[in-house]
Amino acid sequence: MQERPGLVTMRGNPLTLLGPELTVGQKAPDFTLVTNDMATVSLADYAGSALALVSVPSLDTPVCAVETRRFNAEADKLGSGVRILTISMDLPFAQKRWCGAMGIDRVETLSDHREASFGQNYGVLIKELRLLARAVFVVNKAGIITYTELVKEVADEPFYAGVLTALAQAAAQ
Repeated sequence: MQERPGLVTMRGNPLTLLGPELTVGQKAPDFTLVTNDMATVSLADYAGSALALVSVPSLDTPVCAVETRRFNAEADKLGSGVRILTISMDLPFAQKRWCGAMGIDRVETLSDHREASFGQNYGVLIKELRLLARAVFVVNKAGIITYTELVKEVADEPFYAGVLTALAQAAAQ
């Protein structure tokens, strides 16, 4: 497994990411994730949709909560051909409980806790913590990555305007 040290930090401390660096123009790698109802899904389950694949360390932390609520609010403006998937290592039961408590109804939360396949395939698995780094990948309807953002400091939010613009463009393609 490829190791990429120092690309992200937590409170200024460098961490190591496992997996490859993905770039715009690449075909989006597959993944196996678990829904809040314990079903297994893969990238193929979202074929034909423009996707924002949003990885966060844990929904039950302040920055992740703000980010997920923001994307949930923005989702209504994006149309039915767009799906926002927020992926963490949280257990599906915890994700479901958190979404219910926070009123999250447009963002789909998915768990990578079983296989860490998303984290490894998208290069965002933090070796030292077995959590996902904060990142966003926009994938167009053809399955091609059109935007990537790896947030340097895990406690910072992504560049929402860039993500939303890329997502609108991916939906229009």
